[in-house]
Amino acid sequence: MNLSRLCLRRLSTMKKGPHKSDYKYFLPIQTRWADNDQFGHVNNVVYHSYADTVLNHFLIHKAGLDQKTGSIVNLCVANGFHYFFPVAYPELILAGLNVHKIGTSSVTFHTGIFNQYNDHAAAAGHFVLVCVDRATQRSVAIPEAVRTRLLSIHVDQRASSSHA
Repeated sequence: MNLSRLCLRRLSTMKKGPHKSDYKYFLPIQTRWADNDQFGHVNNVVYHSYADTVLNHFLIHKAGLDQKTGSIVNLCVANGFHYFFPVAYPELILAGLNVHKIGTSSVTFHTGIFNQYNDHAAAAGHFVLVCVDRATQRSVAIPEAVRTRLLSIHVDQRASSSHA
């Protein structure tokens, strides 16, 4: 059995990824030729880049964080992905984002990567960020203005699908 047929058989038995309705913020991202690996689909590590892009787009453009010169920065302390089916160049993907959990100084985001043809994620991941003081590198409370914006994309865990 060739690799493509084996992959298709395996994919047909996998559970579906989270639904688009599990996310509240979206960013379209054009895949690039360089995103594909030798198997003709987006390499697993590139999904982390897509998630990082939607997450930072939200933090900079919606939550008002100044990642370059602000006194507070976010450090990633954990992340991971589950893969459900492949996407490939030249597809236009949609990266979804929600806030799963907000602590005093940390926030857990869930991300979903969608192609144009499916309402279930091709891949779903999580990122845990900790707010730290740029100068001391010690954790600090999430600023109230940022917390308010994070709450705008918070999803009740009981109502959403499972994630990575």
